[in-house]
Amino acid sequence: MVVCLLTGLILCLYCGKGRLHDFKLWKDSQWRLTPDTALYVDLGFLGIDQLHSKSVLPFKASKKHPLTKEQKKHNRKQAAISAPIEHVNRQCKIFRIVKDTYRGKHKNYGLNWNYGAPKN
Repeated sequence: MVVCLLTGLILCLYCGKGRLHDFKLWKDSQWRLTPDTALYVDLGFLGIDQLHSKSVLPFKASKKHPLTKEQKKHNRKQAAISAPIEHVNRQCKIFRIVKDTYRGKHKNYGLNWNYGAPKN
């Protein structure tokens, strides 16, 4: 799901069949943003900077390499930017088509999403 930071509207939705990692789903979708658009993602999208030059990832800490103050500040700033996106994710998860197993015709799945998706 691609969400606009300014409006909170869902710009693009791509669904896969079965269990599929978010980054693999994004790569398989062949949907790309313009090169000048900033893309804020979480650590599940490691390696996206090779596909999109203006992608912004949080820094990752390890036992032997803790985060510096600047890296922590960057992660907090990115988390503040990503918070409205998480609210859109929550609204979509309340929508039953996301929570439950879809038992309708697969060709109608996208139509049902567009019909009942939350309006912001």
